[in-house]
Amino acid sequence: MTASLTAGAFVYPWDVVGDPDAPRRLAATGVTRVTLASAYHATRALTPRHPDHRVVTARHAAVYYPPDAGHWAGSPLRPHPQTWLPGEDPFAEAARALADAGLEVHSWVILAHNSRLGREHPEATVRNAYGDRYPWAPCIARPEVRSYVVRLAAEAATRPGTSGTELESCGWYGLDHLHAHDKIGGAGLGPVGGWLMSLCFCASCHAGYRAHGVEPEELRRAVTAALAPYFAGTAGPAPADRDGERAEFDRLLGAELAGAVTAFRDATADTLQREAVAAVRAAALGPAFRVLLHADPAPHRYGANVGVAPAAILDHADGVVLPCPGGPGGAAGRSAVLAPFVPHRRAHTALAANFGIVAGMGGSPATLRSDAAHAAELGATELRLYHGGLATDEDLAAVTAALASLG
Repeated sequence: MTASLTAGAFVYPWDVVGDPDAPRRLAATGVTRVTLASAYHATRALTPRHPDHRVVTARHAAVYYPPDAGHWAGSPLRPHPQTWLPGEDPFAEAARALADAGLEVHSWVILAHNSRLGREHPEATVRNAYGDRYPWAPCIARPEVRSYVVRLAAEAATRPGTSGTELESCGWYGLDHLHAHDKIGGAGLGPVGGWLMSLCFCASCHAGYRAHGVEPEELRRAVTAALAPYFAGTAGPAPADRDGERAEFDRLLGAELAGAVTAFRDATADTLQREAVAAVRAAALGPAFRVLLHADPAPHRYGANVGVAPAAILDHADGVVLPCPGGPGGAAGRSAVLAPFVPHRRAHTALAANFGIVAGMGGSPATLRSDAAHAAELGATELRLYHGGLATDEDLAAVTAALASLG
């Protein structure tokens, strides 16, 4: 394959459990690795080829293995096991079947994103400048949340049969969240308004702001004033890139205030990521176990692909999984996420370009060959394909042809 660009696909346990042909089909596409969900948020998912069902409803965030009660002793926040798949350990069952088909297995772990925990522990969630709680977004400045994230990373990442893990949402979460019958798009917040709406004002964040010289009430007033044009529909166009977003924070809040706030949030995320990676390494199944994070090269970004400083994250993690847009129009976006990491990679650093392959969900399987070749030119060392279980037969046929042509 071009520039040794190995390919892996994301899958859920329910894509494999109960479908004995699923591992063979995945291997036949040319992927050599599967990133299998071991801890995942609530979702409703299509299963186009499963012999027993077509839709799976994962009713709440859950782990797909039996959690160890001793590991969670003393923790006020604990993961809930799933109840919608048969068997006590569907992750292990799926991992064995995939390995038997010759596929390497990584675990896929969702960390600071859990609506059920948010409903059960609202005090542990992000609280915006208006006092609204985001139950899907645990606040990573809170000690109990940090402990939960680190414990979950150690347990869910290092399941038997895995050779590595890919940690998602290992940092700040915020306003953006695919939600049932979602109706928050009317104000056109964009990345800057979304960031302002994602700043947390819980007690732990208040303490963090003060430690960085910020009075929380002053910040709250500045944030609500900066958001007023967005809700009035008079805000200007969104910045063109990540640097422009950071400059807009300075303009709206003042450089000193914006700098102090981002310094607090950047440090909070960085220390959590280091603690989570260290916990995984301590629990890992061997020295070759790889730890990757889903990431974005701008530290202020939040969500599933958390903002990181490229040099810092590659100092302690084995690599990153980066969201890459497909198609000819995605060239600039691919460069924007890959290029910042290239100067900081080491001999065995993984820079995994993550492409959507489900055409019905906006993916571009038809252009995967050219997109992957471009990503390799930019410095990508691996591919991730989202999502092997959700893709139609036509999508998978396009993937198979693309991977074969890449060699």
